Amino acid sequence: MSSDDLAALRLSLWLGLATVAALLPLALGLGRWLGTTAWRGRPLAEALLILPLLLPPSVLGLALLVGMGPETLPGRAWAALTGGRLVFGFAGIWLASIIVNLPLAVQPAAQAFRGLGDDLRGAASSCGLSPWAAFWRIELPLAWPGLATGAVLAFAHTLGEFGVVLMVGGAIPGETATLSLAIYDRVQAFDMAGAGRLALLLAGISLGAVLLLYLLGRRRG
Repeated sequence: MSSDDLAALRLSLWLGLATVAALLPLALGLGRWLGTTAWRGRPLAEALLILPLLLPPSVLGLALLVGMGPETLPGRAWAALTGGRLVFGFAGIWLASIIVNLPLAVQPAAQAFRGLGDDLRGAASSCGLSPWAAFWRIELPLAWPGLATGAVLAFAHTLGEFGVVLMVGGAIPGETATLSLAIYDRVQAFDMAGAGRLALLLAGISLGAVLLLYLLGRRRG
């Protein structure tokens, strides 16, 4: 494996971990709200939430590229804070990964909290627990498999994301060139053996993450 491939691997792993770290609190808050709210507009909120997975990567990537450009409010704010650019930088692909993977993180959490039911919350209240105490002592321990599932799905999907990362990041070596982009570059250079090795490595990491999730679930069960 070349130094560029190692750099792409490290970047992909760091991007996946950073994305999951940002998504966990969002999944916890949005997931519980979607799983417990009786708001009539919830179907619309869930439809908007799932939209990033339904849009073609080129469409979503173009929207993010335009929305985070140097002349936009986010782009100017980032430049004022850091002196750097948002697009074609790690921060840009990180924000793009958060948006793309938000449905994968939130939906399993919402299903987990919805599955607890109102009876459980009512029982906790009748036992004298405050809503905050019931959340930390009862709801969260029971809903953690949904949060863990969303985290693993988001991590694996971040590793394999291609179109949005390419459009927002531009495949800059050492900064935005992830492992999936390295595979594409190998194919473009007709290095099918090298592309195959990197693809197997990427698949192995994703499979390992999913297996770890199942093993943790079995141990808890």
